[in-house]
Amino acid sequence: MRQKECVAMVLAGGNGERLGTLTNGAAKPAVHFGGKYRIIDFTLSNCAHSGIDTLGVLTQCRTPELHSYINNGQAWKLDNPGGGVFMLPSSQRRSVYTGTANAVYQNISFIDEFDPEHVLILSSDHIYKMDYAKMLDFHRKTGADATISVVSVPVEEASRSGIISTSRDGRITKFAEKPKSNLASMGVYIFKWDSLKRYLIKDRDNSRSAHDFDRDIIPALLASNGKMYAYEFKGYWRDVVTVQSLWESNMELIKDAPLIDLYDEKWEIFTRTLYRAPCCLPDKAAAKRNILAEGCHVHGKVSNSVLFDSVTVCEGAEVIDSVVMPGTFIGKNAKVHKSIVGANAWIGENAEIGADFGLDVFIDNEICSKGISLIGSGVSVDEGIKIGRNSYIDTDLLLKKFLLAAN
Repeated sequence: MRQKECVAMVLAGGNGERLGTLTNGAAKPAVHFGGKYRIIDFTLSNCAHSGIDTLGVLTQCRTPELHSYINNGQAWKLDNPGGGVFMLPSSQRRSVYTGTANAVYQNISFIDEFDPEHVLILSSDHIYKMDYAKMLDFHRKTGADATISVVSVPVEEASRSGIISTSRDGRITKFAEKPKSNLASMGVYIFKWDSLKRYLIKDRDNSRSAHDFDRDIIPALLASNGKMYAYEFKGYWRDVVTVQSLWESNMELIKDAPLIDLYDEKWEIFTRTLYRAPCCLPDKAAAKRNILAEGCHVHGKVSNSVLFDSVTVCEGAEVIDSVVMPGTFIGKNAKVHKSIVGANAWIGENAEIGADFGLDVFIDNEICSKGISLIGSGVSVDEGIKIGRNSYIDTDLLLKKFLLAAN
């Protein structure tokens, strides 16, 4: 028995359908973000800085890349002999994880190995910097059975998360309702383990349950008058579950006063770094207000954009208000406006993505909205093709084949 005060369980099994082709080959937490990171880097880094040194990462969809990326947690300083990072895929269990609560239920024996007093439940698709130790201290002082971290969100975004109402002392009185409150659950919970374990076992036998924390466990605790408190988080928090939110959160990094500081040495966001040559900006390059990662070759114009490692922007090409993921090639005189371009894509000469007067046959407002276009990882767009805004390209567009189809 390796007793720990608190063990973290990181929920990393979502399929990420609303991110389109970006999650075709990788789990949502492994999606690229901010020029050099993956989304899950933020949760893992928060654990490292907060002194949470024992983590179970629960995975299910498209796991190989995520497992390889995290490995033993060394990049996040989480490889320690007393704990560490443990990958817990559903493939090792009797059945698939049928919900967030079920995923934790199926790993009760793993948690019991450490005999913790508390269990920290974390999502892996949020961008934020948070000291979980402060939340744990609050949880202990209130004597709560469960503490839910909440954040104020605009009213129009409130429907994305469980909405919480509290009494004056912070005790939770309503959850998953539609009250006037704009306090949204962040998907960060701390439970007393003995209490959570009872509710997980009870939930297992409920045939009407979705086996989900927000929809089942939290309401059940509340209905039985469990002692639950809200811990209000005051910092930057972004739920990057859609193409729009992913694009917006990347754009927020390049404001004059970014809402989240990635250059804070006291709370560094750790990642597995690839070693590349420095970014190259020859005389003809024009770059203003960007994040440019190592290994980029910029010969054209790049403005208000985030370029990951090994991106090439050829002479005369133009990248504006865009996020371009690793290894992508943008040919001469091509234009990429207000788009997300997946890793290892190829944009041919004179092609235009996000054009004002481009072809609109690829518009997909379920995936892309507010003028943002998405080019899938590994996709080739042949020279001269012009694609309008709100387009979603998940297959190669070859000019000859494209013209034949259009006729």
